[in-house]
Amino acid sequence: MSTGSTNETQIVIITGMSGAGKTVAIQSFEDLGFFCVDNLPPTLLPKFLELMKESGNKMNKVALVMDLRGREFFDHLFKALDDLAETAWVTPRVLFLDADDSALVRRYKETRRSHPLAPSSSPLEGIKLERQLLEELKGRAQQIFNTSEMKPRELREKILTSFTVNQKNIFTVNVMSFGFKHGIPIDADLVFDVRFLPNPHYIDHMRPKTGLDEDVFTYVLKWNETQKFLEKVTDLLSFMLPHYKREGKAQLVVAIGCTGGQHRSVALAQHLGQFFKKDYHTCISHRDIERRKDATT
Repeated sequence: MSTGSTNETQIVIITGMSGAGKTVAIQSFEDLGFFCVDNLPPTLLPKFLELMKESGNKMNKVALVMDLRGREFFDHLFKALDDLAETAWVTPRVLFLDADDSALVRRYKETRRSHPLAPSSSPLEGIKLERQLLEELKGRAQQIFNTSEMKPRELREKILTSFTVNQKNIFTVNVMSFGFKHGIPIDADLVFDVRFLPNPHYIDHMRPKTGLDEDVFTYVLKWNETQKFLEKVTDLLSFMLPHYKREGKAQLVVAIGCTGGQHRSVALAQHLGQFFKKDYHTCISHRDIERRKDATT
């Protein structure tokens, strides 16, 4: 992942399980030229943002560690993340560091440290409590690194690779057609079923063609229900895509399905892909267009 161009202000919130590698992470971000703060209370984030803005372009890459060491402030973290999401001049990312319970217990035994949430009990009790408290936060992370099998050097390399600023951050919209008879694409984020539309398969001269042929394309798009569908879907996606991009998603797969993936889904994927090309880096693909045997769209 590229974190963006050099002109955008980036904030990476580093959080996760105690013992999962946050110290190595913050050192790695320092090596990348980030201004780093360890254990910043979330209540101070608004003030910190003010300082960043006043600095001009001097603090345009910031990494902040926020974890349960400041648990009396932790309830404020979700509000801080919501405020960050509404701050137009900042691109926020949440990096959650995780590890299996067995790996965390082993690390605590090696360092002979007690868990911060269970100073007088076994590390495993603290780990289980911490995992429960962090469950919602983990769900809001853009990136999750499981460090169970990673050495510190490997975690450092992963961070350097993932957060090196070397090109403009590209959000890609992948629009694909498919046939339900061949299964729903496992990588689809959004699936739209267009089997309710009039079917070119039942017109003899169109049956061997696909939605890439002009007469089939025109036939699929000429119906009132098709136009109404496209109006509603383009309106929905126009609302959703900027939010997916802001959330830090690198790509979104929009899958349009008919029965065989030959006619209706192909025509509509072409139309939607062309529509969004003016605003987004868009790729169009047709998964099942070559499946001609017994194809019924």
